[in-house]
Amino acid sequence: MVELNDLERDALTELVNMGVGRAATHLSRMVSDQVLLSVPSVDIVSRDAATEFLVTRERSGLVAVEQEFRGSFAGRALLIFPEVNSLELARAVLGSELTLAEIVDLEQDALAEIGNIILNGCLVVIANTLKDRLSISLPAVLRGNGANILKDKAGNSDDLVLFLYIDFSIRSRSIRGYIALLMGVSSLESLKQLIHGFIEGIASPTPSAEIPSTTPGTPHGSDTV
Repeated sequence: MVELNDLERDALTELVNMGVGRAATHLSRMVSDQVLLSVPSVDIVSRDAATEFLVTRERSGLVAVEQEFRGSFAGRALLIFPEVNSLELARAVLGSELTLAEIVDLEQDALAEIGNIILNGCLVVIANTLKDRLSISLPAVLRGNGANILKDKAGNSDDLVLFLYIDFSIRSRSIRGYIALLMGVSSLESLKQLIHGFIEGIASPTPSAEIPSTTPGTPHGSDTV
């Protein structure tokens, strides 16, 4: 198990909150209403523990938007939320003037767009601040239970999950959700080293202590950070 000390966990939580804050700004423009996103906690857990948590907490089906990322650290990023919220999310993006049938037809694309914005927001800010570069794939929408969503695709049995709980409020509706970054031990160790270097840079009176500005990622397509 790769573990973060308190300082490393606090630094990563702050970076993720910066990322989802940027994503909230993009979503607010899309829906012409206030969007609030925050990540109050960050934990590294095993795939089995993350699956058990989702299965226990979410009795109904789940929807996830998945993107693969590759750089000094690599893995799969998943935005996960209960399926009962999927139409609410799609309606918020597509507008209330559409009929239910039209929203259902466009739901997949709307969810992929939301996931792309939120996941890119997190990954772009983390990578830029840690002075790394990531290649991020196009989003794909998955449906199923916790076990299906987090299923091992490539035989990486040692994958761990960087698990983040999201407080998500859009159009005055509160929607719980999760971000899961599935990475192997070596990738998490690389991420930990980058975080450690970032903390050391802040502690030393050098230009490396400055947090670089970020530029918005494109809402569609593959991003290179």
